[in-house]
Amino acid sequence: MRDFKGTHIAVLGISTEGCDTVKFLHARGAVITCCDRRGKDALGSVYPWASSLGVSFQLGETYLHNLNDFEIVVRTPGMSPRLPELIDFVRRGGETTSLTKLFFAECVAPIIGVTGTKGKGTTSTLIASMLEAAGLTVHLGGNVGIPLLSRVDSIKPNDWVVLELSSFQLEDLTQSPQIAVILKTTQEHLANFDSLATNFHETRQAYVQSKKSIVRYQTANDFVIVNKDDPTSSSFSEGTKAQRVCFSSLDPEADAYIAGHAVHLRNDGTMIKLVDRESVKLRGDHNLENIAAAALAAKAVGVSIESIRMGATTFSGLEHRLEFVRSGGGVSYFNDSFSTVPETAIAAVKSFDSPMVLIVGGSEKGSDFTEMGEVIAHSRVRSLIVIGDMTERIVKAIGDGGYKGPCITGLRTMKDIVQCASKEAQVGDTVLLSPACASFDMFPNYKERGRQFKKEVHESIF
Repeated sequence: MRDFKGTHIAVLGISTEGCDTVKFLHARGAVITCCDRRGKDALGSVYPWASSLGVSFQLGETYLHNLNDFEIVVRTPGMSPRLPELIDFVRRGGETTSLTKLFFAECVAPIIGVTGTKGKGTTSTLIASMLEAAGLTVHLGGNVGIPLLSRVDSIKPNDWVVLELSSFQLEDLTQSPQIAVILKTTQEHLANFDSLATNFHETRQAYVQSKKSIVRYQTANDFVIVNKDDPTSSSFSEGTKAQRVCFSSLDPEADAYIAGHAVHLRNDGTMIKLVDRESVKLRGDHNLENIAAAALAAKAVGVSIESIRMGATTFSGLEHRLEFVRSGGGVSYFNDSFSTVPETAIAAVKSFDSPMVLIVGGSEKGSDFTEMGEVIAHSRVRSLIVIGDMTERIVKAIGDGGYKGPCITGLRTMKDIVQCASKEAQVGDTVLLSPACASFDMFPNYKERGRQFKKEVHESIF
């Protein structure tokens, strides 16, 4: 346990992770200054809460000035470690860290880390569900669940921690989890479109390398679980001493094999059927891959097949991830607002056999919509509603892909969007919000976009 008493520490960015860091450091007796580019009014309730703890503030455009007055700075994941102020601070001998780095140093329980481009939250929560079904005490955190640093002293050595880890949380780690799960890894965060953030990766290679901290410091007693079908995911096993296990939809010799809309798990040398699409509540074959990855992690812990199966079949999914909202008038409504890249929208469209009214679009994230346009053109999407700043590019992509159905554009409120979708839908249809884009043009974040969709489905239609 590190002694922070009397240490002058700057916490850079005081949103969710920053507030949890403040709680942790305050309990350890640190002298804290909260630094944020937002002003007092924009911080809302955070300001009086932090003030009550006796912290100091450095706000506004000068929030990164005088960093050399501090011994340690704790950087929020959305802040680039390549900012000139931080580079100068390190050059002068200062220590930079993060909530995730502090947690790894302080946590006495074994950690399961999950990364990849999409599916991290679902897979992390599945693992927790499987371990809990076995009667284990599990702490779920990272980008899903709640920040765990302020609770680290309550975590016991026999507990398990499951963390969803983004590239930004991994990039400066000097420790790796005992079990690392690497899902399909494409590309993400290659540009920054959030006005409150500065972090992004200059190349796809930099994005992948930042994630490799999840395996870089593993030992021969650890495990790495990779998607054998994805060359990038599979490459993570080349940079670690850990024991390699894999899941695949192509290789029946893999440790977990997805075929015939079912997950099969190798157990004592025999391949057994774990679950199939009808026995789980999650939609889509892509979620069978998430179940396979989670099952291998739980098996590495020593969880029984029965508990793994129970955890998989009872888990109903996360909010904003192919979330069923309600049915009415013979139409079902699903909220997939967490879909911020074309790959997740493609997976969502492929998850339904019924005709669809698809709501897609939003703000820039540097994505290529070509493949999505082709998939939509050859799917059961009967009507398309395209919203937001990416409208022109998406309309072109679906046109180039061969889509011939109705395409409605120009709607600016969620109420209008949902009412339009309801009018377009016929009995037996699915209305699906799966934007494939960020939300910042019309909504503060993907969560608010999803909440507004659900609100309008409940209030504007039925």
